Amino acid sequence: MDHRIGLLVLLAAGLLCLSLAPVSQAEHQVEDILDDDVDVEDELDLGLAGADEEELEGDVQDEAPPAPTTPPAPKVTYKAPEPMGEHFFAESFDRGTLDGWVVSIAKKEDTDEDIAKYDGKWAVEDMKDSKLPGDKGLVLKSRAKHHAISAQLLRPFTFDTQPLIIQYEVNFQAGIDCGGAYVKLLTQTPDLDLDQFVDKTPYTIMFGPDKCGEDYKLHFIFRHKNPKTGEYEEKHAKKPDSDLRTYYTDKKTHLYTLVLNPDNTFEVLVDQTVVNSGSLLTDVTPPVNPLAEIEDPDDQKPEDWDERPKIQDPDAVKPEDWDEDAPAQIPDEDAVKPDGWLDDEPEYIGDPEAVKPEDWDVDMDGEWEAPQIPNSVCESAPGCGAWNRPMIDNPSYKGKWKPPMIDNPNYQGVWKPRKVANPEFFEDLHPFRMSPFNAVGLELWSMTSDIFFDNFFISNDRNTAERWATDGWGLKKAAEGAADPGLATQMLNAAEERPWLWVVYVLTVALPLILIVIFCCTGKKKSAATPAEYKKTDEPQPDVKEEEQEEEEQEEKAEEAEESSPAAEGKSDKEESPGEEDEAENDEAENDDAEDPTADEKLEDDVLRRSPRNKKVRKD
Repeated sequence: MDHRIGLLVLLAAGLLCLSLAPVSQAEHQVEDILDDDVDVEDELDLGLAGADEEELEGDVQDEAPPAPTTPPAPKVTYKAPEPMGEHFFAESFDRGTLDGWVVSIAKKEDTDEDIAKYDGKWAVEDMKDSKLPGDKGLVLKSRAKHHAISAQLLRPFTFDTQPLIIQYEVNFQAGIDCGGAYVKLLTQTPDLDLDQFVDKTPYTIMFGPDKCGEDYKLHFIFRHKNPKTGEYEEKHAKKPDSDLRTYYTDKKTHLYTLVLNPDNTFEVLVDQTVVNSGSLLTDVTPPVNPLAEIEDPDDQKPEDWDERPKIQDPDAVKPEDWDEDAPAQIPDEDAVKPDGWLDDEPEYIGDPEAVKPEDWDVDMDGEWEAPQIPNSVCESAPGCGAWNRPMIDNPSYKGKWKPPMIDNPNYQGVWKPRKVANPEFFEDLHPFRMSPFNAVGLELWSMTSDIFFDNFFISNDRNTAERWATDGWGLKKAAEGAADPGLATQMLNAAEERPWLWVVYVLTVALPLILIVIFCCTGKKKSAATPAEYKKTDEPQPDVKEEEQEEEEQEEKAEEAEESSPAAEGKSDKEESPGEEDEAENDEAENDDAEDPTADEKLEDDVLRRSPRNKKVRKD
């Protein structure tokens, strides 16, 4: 029983820990920020400011000490991140302007004139539900419009022996129906004009979230140059295995990071957690390197090529007794019409209460007939109308005869064109060495507005990028975590959106209560031990009942009284003669004991029960 109660206590403690987890997590996040020298305002008012030491000493005897006040939760004060270390681009938008950014004024080709312009609005402003006042970002303000904006890097990025790290933050403040939030790293070309930034502007890498309908994507696309033809081809990384839905629907700020390494490996991270990784050589579609051999496009299948693994047996003959005309089902000749069947009663009759509508036109509508209803007379009968025998399967039915199938002796397998050397084959073992880029841009179409972008950062040092992420996104995460509701509030909010969760909650509460009742109220009782069990061990027997003790004391007092009385002397002579009879009875008992082996055990039990030591134990 004790271990059962212990399990229940552990279960209750686990539920308590779960309810306190969000609060403790938020506290740890705030503490981490404090350790990183981020400004935090405690705003504690203890009521002691401005008091002199002499006044406090004089009033300490007259006034009681003030009651301790609970300090309010720490508030995170925003501090703009500052780039430290090697980097090529850093933008936090905390200046409140679009200085350094160029809004495209171009038109999209091959599109209707009404929607061809890149006239979507951009703005630098605070997040709508910001937990960090003063933290500004770039906001896509228009819906159902083309948007394009870009900025030059401090210097072009060249793919050599250093990795590439690009990261930025996105918050879908109003959710997302259909649209993207990806960035493009624009290829360094002599004719690059940011004023004319459009969808066909050459880019080196495209990276970021995109969603339309129920298709949640996280793009990583790079343009690879064919070393033989000089043409560029888009290579798409494999899809992430993780479920990305939450990042588009929770209306929280998420950090998107792409890491490309000189050894051709890549990592895609969301909130500093890897959601996709692989190799540029093996985990992109179409592959970087084409096949060395391809199927000959001029090869054709011979006319006599036989691809049939099975054929009908040409020597098979239809049996003479095979009847192809026999029906699949026949009437059951053994069936008998049930008693009481009403042959003369129709199953349906015209409704006697129906009345022809007044506007019924015989010429237009035809002859009016009352609607049919079930015949009430047939309700008490097994059936009405003409009785027909039920149909059963025909045992003689065989169907249309077909020759059996046999292995095709001329089978040659499935024909395939022969392989020839691929004239376009090449082998690029270093796809990481992409075209240099010198600008970053957003070229988007969205059916949802108020997409929030912030803290763009491009570097070749991962530690520098992580420090920038901690100072920017880490601060947002701590502030959002501190403002998150507790577990109980989250459960209630979830139940309001999905009422069926109430059933889960009720079962979760009722099940532990049922287990408590079962464990505490239905335990097995320990059965009393028999004298034989005490005899086998040194365990003392339990105390006897008080009534037995009183009977034994009364017997002892009676014996003492008899011994001390004068009549005891007269009985001494008579007690001598019965001694001989007792010896004879003992001899007979010994003979009986020899015949009955259980008598010894009973005698030992009786001696043990009457022993003085046992009585002492019982009295104790």
